[in-house]
Amino acid sequence: MSRGAWIRFVLVLGLLAGCAALALNKEPRLGLDLSGGTSITLETSDSPSGVKANAENTDRAVEVLRGRVDALGVAEPTLVRSGENRILVELPDVRDSEKAVETIGRTAQLTVHPVVAGSLPSADGEPSEEGNQLLPSDQGDVIEVGPQVMEGNDITGADPVQPENRTDWAVAVDFSGTGSDAFEKLSADAACAQGDQRRIAIVLDGEVISSPTVQVNCGSAIIGSTQITGDFSATEARDLAILIEGGALPLPVEVISVSEVGPSLGDAAIDASWKAGVIGLILTGLFIIAVYRFVGFLATIALTSYALLAYAMLVGLGSTLTLPGLAGFVLAIGMAIDANVLVFERAREEYEANPGAGLRRALMIGFNKAWSAIIDSNVTTLLAAGLLFFLGSGPIKGFGVTLSIGVVASMISALIIARVLTELGVANRWVSKRPRFTGIGDIGRVRRWLEEKDPQLMARRGLWLVISGVVTVVALAGIVVNGLNLGVEFSGGRVIQYSTTETVTADEARDAVEEAGFPEATVQTADTADISVRTGEITNDEAQSIQDALAAIGGGAEEVSDERISASFGDELRNKAFIAFGVAFLAQLLYLAIRFKWTFGLSAVVAMFHDVVIVVGLFAWLEKPIDGIFLAAAMTIIGLSVNDTVVVFDRIRERWQGSRPDDSFASMANKAAVETIPRTVNTGLGTMFILAALAVLGGDSLQDFSIALLVGLAVGTYSSVFTATPLVTYLQEKWPMPKEKKVRVERAPDDSGAVV
Repeated sequence: MSRGAWIRFVLVLGLLAGCAALALNKEPRLGLDLSGGTSITLETSDSPSGVKANAENTDRAVEVLRGRVDALGVAEPTLVRSGENRILVELPDVRDSEKAVETIGRTAQLTVHPVVAGSLPSADGEPSEEGNQLLPSDQGDVIEVGPQVMEGNDITGADPVQPENRTDWAVAVDFSGTGSDAFEKLSADAACAQGDQRRIAIVLDGEVISSPTVQVNCGSAIIGSTQITGDFSATEARDLAILIEGGALPLPVEVISVSEVGPSLGDAAIDASWKAGVIGLILTGLFIIAVYRFVGFLATIALTSYALLAYAMLVGLGSTLTLPGLAGFVLAIGMAIDANVLVFERAREEYEANPGAGLRRALMIGFNKAWSAIIDSNVTTLLAAGLLFFLGSGPIKGFGVTLSIGVVASMISALIIARVLTELGVANRWVSKRPRFTGIGDIGRVRRWLEEKDPQLMARRGLWLVISGVVTVVALAGIVVNGLNLGVEFSGGRVIQYSTTETVTADEARDAVEEAGFPEATVQTADTADISVRTGEITNDEAQSIQDALAAIGGGAEEVSDERISASFGDELRNKAFIAFGVAFLAQLLYLAIRFKWTFGLSAVVAMFHDVVIVVGLFAWLEKPIDGIFLAAAMTIIGLSVNDTVVVFDRIRERWQGSRPDDSFASMANKAAVETIPRTVNTGLGTMFILAALAVLGGDSLQDFSIALLVGLAVGTYSSVFTATPLVTYLQEKWPMPKEKKVRVERAPDDSGAVV
């Protein structure tokens, strides 16, 4: 064994030890869909005073909101600006979304006014002077307030306090220098007045939140700070302090989406995902071992290191793990499988052509020759993941991040760790004398059968394209006939998921919701005792009536999750989805045009379009929801589709550049397609084990996600050979790809470690 191989082995052990230390000493950051809590998206707009809703002023609003959220006592909240005028607020463990929205979502133009008169009959009359307002007060009466004398910015702090020797609470308020001067004059005037005119009104967004009476004598004034008393409980004092200290936002804000998730749903998702990952990994490992024997066993060992690598990268980068992100990690296992399969198939070819050179040399050349296809296929998947990150939001953005991490981790697992282990394995003297035991000493029964039969797939290329066209038309017909069942993310409205004590059928739940007064609601059963209700925009009281109706037939009902999206926000997300697909197709076309030729890129993009349309059409015929999770699946299908196509195209280019002058492009394409079928089938089956485990064990959203990917994987496997390849042969006849054969010298160590 060469010294270099042992050095690489030691480095791999060091890498895994470092990842293990990082994983054990740092907790992951869970998204709200896993940890439970409330997510609120706010949108700022230009203020009446002319302040623009740009990034700078929205950042100022974030800081004001941060003070309110901190006052709520939420552990590790997230407040970030999204785009120019969006604010994402995530509140872990907060279940009362209505209270959270009321506290942080107010326009909150805080002002302080003198009270001109009190105990008025109603607020419908006319004030005594222009500029005054008639407002209901916090004390239950109607008061007339004069023009503002202070703004929220003049208040520097507000805290709940408990005065000595008293059981009730008060609110201590501090003023800035300017605010102290203004309040000094206001309190001095009130101290010398009579009746309700001794009161001072604190108004938040047109609502009187406090109207205390000045307690100092005439001739005195309040300077610097004051206390608001009124027999407050601790909670009441804290809530009032939050509202006062929040001050005035520089911009008005509007709540455009609210999502509330119970912790039990997150626990179930984590449990289902790790079980799916473990079961899928075991099944995939057994399959790889059955096909590739000893090197397959070593690759499976390397594959188990993938989870450690991916997890360590996640916590090391401080990324947030979401429900779709878990699926992204599980899915990336398939990418590692693909890389190993590509290498082993290439190694089998090399050993078949030159068995005298030894197993180790065949394996190393297999790694070298598979490198181009592995890089191309993983780069295209990373392109799709990157687009999800930049164009998506919330969990979809998280899926893009975790899929990217998963792809990188899978490449390290397959190209570094698996390479070191298999290199050491086949260098063993006992193993090197038993080629068939290693799994690369024979090209395999399927490959040998294909070579003997030599099927002329491209002889019927027109038929394959017609079949693809017919299936695409059927899928489009489903979209036209049934339309798309857009989820709440794209259509706006509210989706509430309930868990009932007893099992309730979809028809029973639908009847109950209809009798509660919501005949237009979409009611589906998610799991054995889970019911999903999608409606337009409804109030919390109306939502409670739905819950009561379901509780009556289900022996009790508990709200599991609640998601609210404004119609305008849904329109925007839908438009962004179309943009994401358009950019994805263009990015893939550009990349493949650079790596191959524009005709190859166009063929791959047409095949991708074919794959996505078929999956969308299937969901349309089945009336399944098209939501953000489906968008993540569709973008992943693009990556999987082009992944398969790139492998075939890479082999076509290699065959074409090394062919004789009288060989036809169609015959070379046919040969390349046939040669890659074993790899395509083995990779597809390995990935299907993972997705099938997710489909069976995952929750409702993960099941739809997995079904979409399973169909996309099957269609993508078909289209790479029977759609993209026939199409590129037709385009070659019109715009031929020249035979620019690249001279490449393969360098690989022999069994003694010398480079040959």
